[in-house]
Amino acid sequence: MGAMLSPELRKEHEIKSIPIRSGDTVKVLRGDNKGKEGKVAVVNLANMTINVDGVSVTKSDGTEVPRPVQPSNVMITKLETKDEKRLGD
Repeated sequence: MGAMLSPELRKEHEIKSIPIRSGDTVKVLRGDNKGKEGKVAVVNLANMTINVDGVSVTKSDGTEVPRPVQPSNVMITKLETKDEKRLGD
């Protein structure tokens, strides 16, 4: 389950997309939350969705719940690089 990289990260790592992980910072490109930026909180492989901090929907009782986002609708702007094997360096 991958997402495209920002132009700066593309030049730096010489790849177009990479599997998304929790901790990455992403920018939403499509939908009602277009333009919002936040960290990936949860990666749900069963439903092929991610939850991004700051992207939520308000229920009728006033509570806010995270809104799942398709990874194809986001762009990674900052990578979580705790794992050295992630980028193959």
